[in-house]
Amino acid sequence: MNKVVADADEAIKGIQDGMTLMLGGFGLCGLPENTIAALVKSGVKDLTCISNNAGVDDFGIGLMLKQRQVKKMIASYVGENAEFERQLLSGELDVELIPQGTLATRCMAAGYGMPAIFTPAGVGTEVAKDKETRIFNGKEYLMEMAFDADFAIVKAWKGDTMGNLVYRSTARNFNPVMAMAGKVTIAEVEELVQPGELDPDHIHTPGIYVHRIFQGRDYEKRIEQRTVRKGMTDVK
Repeated sequence: MNKVVADADEAIKGIQDGMTLMLGGFGLCGLPENTIAALVKSGVKDLTCISNNAGVDDFGIGLMLKQRQVKKMIASYVGENAEFERQLLSGELDVELIPQGTLATRCMAAGYGMPAIFTPAGVGTEVAKDKETRIFNGKEYLMEMAFDADFAIVKAWKGDTMGNLVYRSTARNFNPVMAMAGKVTIAEVEELVQPGELDPDHIHTPGIYVHRIFQGRDYEKRIEQRTVRKGMTDVK
């Protein structure tokens, strides 16, 4: 099976209005920049996006929000995006905020083929509204459903043509668990190599989870917030 596609435009073929997408990244680290740009260009709309956060106004998922392409956002943190806030307060955007650990575990459950998980996170809060609870060993747990995403879109440092992926440092974040969970997983990589060139002990996502892969280009890798000591040179 040939998993290699030419570019992001080819990779997103089949993504249609109303679909549910998972997007890897944490803050602005490890974002699938090329694929997001292709989605913006495509004009696809009414999307449900599952991501740790919503990017910022002019980067990451924030670009899709600006184009009114997102109908619902499922995330853990959204505090850096003024357009997100505006759409939420105006009622234009449906938002589901969930604990970060629950977000990760619901991704993992989807990858493992489990329909649901039980977690103590959110018990007794608004997160628990209308959700089933059970008692285990005297403690109350929420039942949270595994995600059901049409596509998972992730970014890796290196990948081979079989879809095996290696992430770099903190850019690993949500990418591995989301790569497991989509019905179709798209991976963009900074460097695409041939099978056998990656050390098997260093592979984070096995190729069995990846359906399409391409080598991206022109990564900005924007830093969300940079803090340096007074008097030091600000070097990227």
